Amino acid sequence: MHSNQCACTIPVPRSWPKRVKSAVLHLISLAQFILAHARGWTANCVNPRVRQQGELDRATQEIALLREEIRIKDARMTQLPPHRRPYYPPTERMAILQLRAARCWSLEQTARVFLLTGATIASWLKRIDEKGADALVKVGEPVNRFPDFVRYGVQQLKLFCPMLGKMKIAQILARAGLHLGVTTIGRMLKEEQANPRTPAQQVKVKKSRVPTSKYPNHVWEVDLTTVPVGTGLWTAWLPFSLPACWPFCWWVAVVMDHDSRRIMGIVLFSRQPTSEAVRAFISRARYRVRATPRHLISDKGPQFWCDGFKKWCRKKGIKPRFGAVGRHGSIAVTERLILTLKQGIVRLLLVPLRRERFGLELDRLAAWYNEHRPHMSLGGRTPDEVYHCQRPANCLPRFEPRPGWPRCSACAKPVTLVKGKPGVRLKLEIACVADHRNLPIVTLKRAA
Repeated sequence: MHSNQCACTIPVPRSWPKRVKSAVLHLISLAQFILAHARGWTANCVNPRVRQQGELDRATQEIALLREEIRIKDARMTQLPPHRRPYYPPTERMAILQLRAARCWSLEQTARVFLLTGATIASWLKRIDEKGADALVKVGEPVNRFPDFVRYGVQQLKLFCPMLGKMKIAQILARAGLHLGVTTIGRMLKEEQANPRTPAQQVKVKKSRVPTSKYPNHVWEVDLTTVPVGTGLWTAWLPFSLPACWPFCWWVAVVMDHDSRRIMGIVLFSRQPTSEAVRAFISRARYRVRATPRHLISDKGPQFWCDGFKKWCRKKGIKPRFGAVGRHGSIAVTERLILTLKQGIVRLLLVPLRRERFGLELDRLAAWYNEHRPHMSLGGRTPDEVYHCQRPANCLPRFEPRPGWPRCSACAKPVTLVKGKPGVRLKLEIACVADHRNLPIVTLKRAA
């Protein structure tokens, strides 16, 4: 009784309930601002141990944030009773059991992670060897005339490289010697076909204002973009975004050939580059390929829409062309290239803070893009094949895994001859550039 009477209370401000929430957001944003500066210093430190400790600190924070994301998502699902939660498909049940075997989890551990019950996991294990369409646990069933190993290879390629779509997988396999249709790959992956864009949604541009590329080095396109070092640039305090400079983000400039879609040059800046820096970058790209474009397309950014850039173009014999303000379709090819580059960068666990390391990653991505990535607009050819006038790999003789397929019958486009006898068994090999799954190199070999 005496202890309750003597209990002291801490007085708080009257506006405490109204201001504490916003203060927490401001505090977290300020802490991230300070951490970014500190990690930028460690990334360029001479001592390798300090650099390793900085990378370890970033990785530790990233793991903690990912765990918090999973906890928040699980908290929403736990509000439902177990019998009312969505069911896992049969293929996902098999994936859960495979992960349980790899993690050496018990029934209760597996059930706790995937918001199930131990009895449910036990029932899956009892019925794991069931076969047929009503099997509780199963892998995807083949729905076409191709052998099972072809379906398995396509699914493994999609699993290993989730950034690849149906068209891209078909083009990559065609270059390796296996011709599959896009709809066939769609059935194998059990994916819905995306609705094509209607003609009314396409951007209408006057033909007289847009130069048409007729040959390599005829038309080049150049653009700039920012790559955040973290997962975003938003902050809770004014001006509601982090500064667009290092160590919060990188500026990337890219110039490409419109005819072949080849990356002619890519460079990294720590802050928004000036017009002089962009001009020097384009000059280095011209010197590297020993060619000068006739037209150069860009947006109306301050680096391009200025007298210095226009005078430089006239001096070099280049005709500058500028996209319409507010219309992304004016430089759609370059914007699609930048989207592909950003998707490849996002596949990295953490964007490097060191200029040398991030520059090396961009060079690897650009080399893979030019040499190994097929393009739908180029008929499945790579930029290097078009630029250097090489024979496309998807026009070489193909493998035919179906033993009863007539040799004279057509295959998925492009139509080519059959290599050897039909019914050959194949082995899919996937190599990666510097162990990056977003940069696959696919080859097919005859199985022993």
